[in-house]
Amino acid sequence: MNPGLEALQPYPFQRLSQLFSGVSAANLPEIALTIGEPQHQPPRLVTEALMEALTGINHYPSTTGTPELRNSIARWLEQRFNLQHVDADRQVLPVNGTREALFAIAQTLVTPGAPGRVISPNPFYQIYEGAALLAGTDPKFVPANSASGFKPDFSDVTSDDWQRLELLYICNPGNPSGAVMSEKELSTLIALAQEHDFVIVSDECYSEIYPDESAPPAGLLTAAANMGHTDYAKCLCFHSLSKRSNLPGLRSGFVAGDADVIHKFTRYRTYHGCAMPPHHQVASTVAWSDENHVLANRSAYRAKFEAVVPILAQQLEVTAPDAGFYLWPSTPIDDLDFSRELLRRCNVAVLPGQFLGRWVNGENPGANRIRIALVAEQGICTEAAQRMVQVLEQGW
Repeated sequence: MNPGLEALQPYPFQRLSQLFSGVSAANLPEIALTIGEPQHQPPRLVTEALMEALTGINHYPSTTGTPELRNSIARWLEQRFNLQHVDADRQVLPVNGTREALFAIAQTLVTPGAPGRVISPNPFYQIYEGAALLAGTDPKFVPANSASGFKPDFSDVTSDDWQRLELLYICNPGNPSGAVMSEKELSTLIALAQEHDFVIVSDECYSEIYPDESAPPAGLLTAAANMGHTDYAKCLCFHSLSKRSNLPGLRSGFVAGDADVIHKFTRYRTYHGCAMPPHHQVASTVAWSDENHVLANRSAYRAKFEAVVPILAQQLEVTAPDAGFYLWPSTPIDDLDFSRELLRRCNVAVLPGQFLGRWVNGENPGANRIRIALVAEQGICTEAAQRMVQVLEQGW
């Protein structure tokens, strides 16, 4: 039995179910703001392409995906991140959503049996920790708290830590805070990766939800190219259609970057048996080739933040994120108690921040915060904010 299984902690939503067990919710329609599952309508041109491509299910798909899909991804990367050339055959690999790929990359890159082979921000997307543990290493966590602008603080990572490292997870824009690392900060990490021979895995699945059309979040591959690393050595970026295109059920994304690492990852995935279904590939090709629905999606999120944040700011310390669709406010009482009280008093469910982090040296950067996912339609999010403010005005 893989010993890493015993080290896995319950997933946040399992812990949330336990936390809410026995709570008698207020007699109001339930509003769940817990899971980052987009609820906007998926683009019609993609769903139509998906249905028209169903005749393809009588063929086994290729692990590397169709040339059309890889090319659409490569051209999108070039346009979005101002890259001169992305080799669709060597530097792009379609995957069944970033979740499974972020897990699988650790199984490819990590040498089992020694601690510290993986570094992750804290708080973090829970897959990073599980991937490290099941790859046979104990991850090292670096805090991403208010003192660092909610970006990972690497100041306590020693030279020995960097030398031991094989895989660095970053989430940019961050989950849960929405903080965006600058190109300069990414370049610093790339220089360290070149010096100490580790791979940066940049989870960029929230990169297409941002407030200012003139200032999209920086990407890892852009930083590498602008440093002269046009082969993107030691760099992998992961992107998904789940948030960008409101297609979480399609399970479609890609990894791009260092061709040598992509080659090894492809070999792993060939045995893993996780090729994307043919009709999903066709639909994904259409999605990556269209930006109009993405612009509309960003506009809808922008309107929600403009409506919701001023309401919550009456009673909570909260600001709109740099990117993504989460709010990450501090709470007036313990985040577990606060979440239970919101459910009991106004039937609004949020995720306690400490469920997304780990206690390290007596600190959990998620403690006394909550994650609010503004994924529902604007009217529902506004009602939830109004209910929360009413509860806060009543006090504890």
